[in-house]
Amino acid sequence: MNTAAAMTAPEFRAAGTDLSERRRSGVSRGPIVDLTASPDTIGIAWGTEGAARIGALTAIATIASDARIAAAYPGIAAAAHGLATPQIRHLATLGGNLAQRSRCWYFRNPQIGCLKKGGTDCPARSGNHLYHAAFDLGPCVAPHPSTMAMALLAYDATVTTDRRSRLSITDLLGDGSNGAADNLLAPGERIESIELPAPLAGERALYKRAISRTHAEWPLVEICVRAVVSAGILREVHIAAGGIAPVPLRLTASAAALQGKTADPATIAHAAELAISGAKPLPMTGYKLDLLKGLVRDAVERIVE
Repeated sequence: MNTAAAMTAPEFRAAGTDLSERRRSGVSRGPIVDLTASPDTIGIAWGTEGAARIGALTAIATIASDARIAAAYPGIAAAAHGLATPQIRHLATLGGNLAQRSRCWYFRNPQIGCLKKGGTDCPARSGNHLYHAAFDLGPCVAPHPSTMAMALLAYDATVTTDRRSRLSITDLLGDGSNGAADNLLAPGERIESIELPAPLAGERALYKRAISRTHAEWPLVEICVRAVVSAGILREVHIAAGGIAPVPLRLTASAAALQGKTADPATIAHAAELAISGAKPLPMTGYKLDLLKGLVRDAVERIVE
């Protein structure tokens, strides 16, 4: 697909918080298909074992303020509360957050071609990539913009579309090797719901982000950490990170270093160092590795406390 065709392809609109911006700038010029909420696509439903199903058209603010979500899935609630502004959270939907387009300034410039607009290369790789990937996984170096995808990855959530069910977050977004797309949805395929597993007994979770301004800023690095702490021992450890790669990443080395271990300072410090395993920073993104290590250390210490 060439750049012009990519910019004029049909797009779904729910709240349109991001689509409206792209249309104003001229990045998106194609026809719009408005989505209408239904009982299957809006609201939060609970299963008999305490698992939640969230409709794709549920507002981020609804998730952030839901007391039962905060109790069962504190990392999800905190991530929802932390993103964007109150005004955007009131309108933006969970499905829209998962399917949003790249925030890269080259992608957002209608005069510049890039892989995600049908171009042949990634101009950020040789240009200004200050806020881009520290884990270089593929031809595009823009970090994935979805905070909710990162948090849902930590919770092993699955996604149901109008065509497929029980997609993992990796099934939905890929592994970062496809620089031409922000997700692996087929043309015309739409997200309908997100399913979360039942919470674990005694589970704790935290969401943390490093940002360059106090409010209303895209994260430089963000993480969600889950764990069960029993008698000072960490179990069921899950850590996911965003802002560092073309897709959200599991920090498997850090989680493995904590699993079954006493939550002492030395163990936590070692796990934080392992957070950058496999990193391939670009010339301007090496600073993100220190931020990532600091966030992991701080989050785990707070969970233990």
